[in-house]
Amino acid sequence: MRIAILAPVCWRTPPRHYGPWEQIASNIAEGLVAKGIDVTLFATKDSLTNGVLKYICERPYEEDKTLDPKVWECLHIGNLMEQADDFDLIHNNYDFLPLSYSGLINTPIVTTIHGFSSPQILPVYKHYNNDNYYVSISNSDRSPELDYIATVYNGIDISNFTFNENPENYLLYFGRIHHDKGTFEAIEIARESGRKLIISGIIQDQKYFDSKVKPYLNDDNIMYVGHVGPEKRDELLRNAFALLHPINFEEPFGLSVVESMLCGTPVIAMNKGSMPELIKQGHTGFLVNTVKESVAVVENIGQIERKFCRKWAQDNFSRDNMVNNYIKVYQKILNSA
Repeated sequence: MRIAILAPVCWRTPPRHYGPWEQIASNIAEGLVAKGIDVTLFATKDSLTNGVLKYICERPYEEDKTLDPKVWECLHIGNLMEQADDFDLIHNNYDFLPLSYSGLINTPIVTTIHGFSSPQILPVYKHYNNDNYYVSISNSDRSPELDYIATVYNGIDISNFTFNENPENYLLYFGRIHHDKGTFEAIEIARESGRKLIISGIIQDQKYFDSKVKPYLNDDNIMYVGHVGPEKRDELLRNAFALLHPINFEEPFGLSVVESMLCGTPVIAMNKGSMPELIKQGHTGFLVNTVKESVAVVENIGQIERKFCRKWAQDNFSRDNMVNNYIKVYQKILNSA
């Protein structure tokens, strides 16, 4: 089985800091390689893989603002499609644009839909639905207008996250600094519960940061540490008393939620999107509906068994589980060809 994995070129694969789609594309590729499958990763030149790396874009366009994203997206996707006959199957992790090539090649394409940026992109998915295979990353993120071959939860390399049974007392917010992710709500929860909050993440909305986050920052109880790499991420997650995930949107999946639980750290999250699929209520954290409810359950975090958090995440959201499920999808597609 010869598999081409198409990653985005926004960030390196795997990312140095931010880049959830790139991270999952990397986890899929490396997991398949570990099982002896012939994998070619299409990503940026600086990407890292144990498979074969092919590229046309030397640098991620989010790290080099001289690059026009649309130009390099077109060149990158076209580079794979021109080599499509070399593969048994293409696994697309780059949204809807590659679908427009599917009628021009003979190689089947399976697309992992990592979320819908807008309802306006649905016409593309609908147009190509009959000739393509779609995978959702949670049951909550399925569109009723599309057909899916499977739901495959994102899988994490558990070796990158260290279990810690004796955390410190701070709360952690780990994610994009944006209204959707609830940075301000995390600050409210921490202030009202009287606990220190550490904030880490890329500033995606500068105006939001300046008005809703920056005024509350200090060196004592509300701290912003920027966006961190893998080692610091592991340190922050494993030492946190709890992860706050007070999202304001229907999140298709939350990598930081799973990463936190792998460290043994419980999660307090708004009951939206995929959160009920990721969090076992009262056992790996708490699903809440308001800031007030979040504050109330902070004191109940001590009841959570951190070992169970690790086991739950390991049993349900490991890279190995994800890869095994994708192999089943690949075999189903190839057997039906």
